[in-house]
Amino acid sequence: METADTTGREAAVLDGGPADGLRMEVADRPPLIQVAYPCQVEAAPDGVRVEEVYVYRRDYAVTGEPLRYGFDAASP
Repeated sequence: METADTTGREAAVLDGGPADGLRMEVADRPPLIQVAYPCQVEAAPDGVRVEEVYVYRRDYAVTGEPLRYGFDAASP
Protein backbone atom coordinates (compact mmCIF):
# COMPACT_ATOMS: atom_id res chain seq x y z
CA MET A 1 0.00 0.00 0.00
CA GLU A 2 1.37 3.44 -0.92
CA THR A 3 1.66 6.23 1.64
CA ALA A 4 -0.46 8.56 -0.51
CA ASP A 5 -3.37 6.09 -0.46
CA THR A 6 -3.73 6.11 3.32
CA THR A 7 -2.56 9.50 4.56
CA GLY A 8 -2.59 11.96 1.63
CA ARG A 9 1.16 12.32 2.05
CA GLU A 10 3.91 11.05 -0.24
CA ALA A 11 7.59 10.28 0.14
CA ALA A 12 9.99 12.76 -1.45
CA VAL A 13 13.76 13.09 -1.77
CA LEU A 14 15.98 16.12 -2.49
CA ASP A 15 18.65 15.91 -5.22
CA GLY A 16 21.82 18.02 -5.19
CA GLY A 17 22.72 21.10 -3.19
CA PRO A 18 23.30 21.27 0.55
CA ALA A 19 20.39 18.96 1.46
CA ASP A 20 21.20 16.23 -1.11
CA GLY A 21 19.56 12.92 -0.23
CA LEU A 22 17.26 14.35 2.45
CA ARG A 23 14.03 12.32 2.60
CA MET A 24 10.68 13.60 3.82
CA GLU A 25 6.93 13.34 3.38
CA VAL A 26 5.02 16.04 1.50
CA ALA A 27 1.32 16.74 1.04
CA ASP A 28 -0.34 17.88 -2.21
CA ARG A 29 2.86 17.63 -4.31
CA PRO A 30 4.17 21.18 -3.76
CA PRO A 31 6.01 22.68 -6.77
CA LEU A 32 8.96 23.71 -4.63
CA ILE A 33 10.51 23.10 -1.24
CA GLN A 34 12.50 25.66 0.66
CA VAL A 35 15.37 24.53 2.91
CA ALA A 36 16.85 26.91 5.48
CA TYR A 37 20.08 26.66 7.47
CA PRO A 38 20.68 28.98 10.45
CA CYS A 39 23.68 31.34 10.24
CA GLN A 40 25.76 32.55 13.17
CA VAL A 41 25.53 36.30 13.74
CA GLU A 42 27.34 38.71 16.01
CA ALA A 43 25.36 40.92 18.39
CA ALA A 44 21.96 40.31 16.79
CA PRO A 45 19.03 42.17 18.34
CA ASP A 46 16.54 40.02 20.26
CA GLY A 47 14.36 37.97 17.95
CA VAL A 48 16.53 38.49 14.86
CA ARG A 49 17.86 35.46 13.05
CA VAL A 50 19.65 34.96 9.75
CA GLU A 51 19.21 31.90 7.55
CA GLU A 52 20.63 30.65 4.28
CA VAL A 53 17.73 29.67 2.01
CA TYR A 54 17.86 27.06 -0.75
CA VAL A 55 15.11 26.14 -3.20
CA TYR A 56 14.36 22.68 -4.59
CA ARG A 57 11.94 22.36 -7.53
CA ARG A 58 9.79 19.33 -8.23
CA ASP A 59 10.80 17.05 -11.09
CA TYR A 60 7.48 16.63 -12.94
CA ALA A 61 8.86 13.65 -14.90
CA VAL A 62 8.70 11.63 -11.67
CA THR A 63 5.09 10.66 -11.02
CA GLY A 64 5.47 8.02 -8.29
CA GLU A 65 7.09 7.79 -4.90
CA PRO A 66 9.52 8.97 -3.96
CA LEU A 67 8.84 12.30 -5.62
CA ARG A 68 12.06 14.09 -6.55
CA TYR A 69 13.01 17.70 -6.02
CA GLY A 70 16.13 19.09 -7.71
CA PHE A 71 18.35 21.83 -6.31
CA ASP A 72 17.84 25.19 -8.03
CA ALA A 73 21.30 26.74 -8.07
CA ALA A 74 19.91 29.96 -9.54
CA SER A 75 17.54 30.61 -6.63
CA PRO A 76 18.43 33.41 -4.24
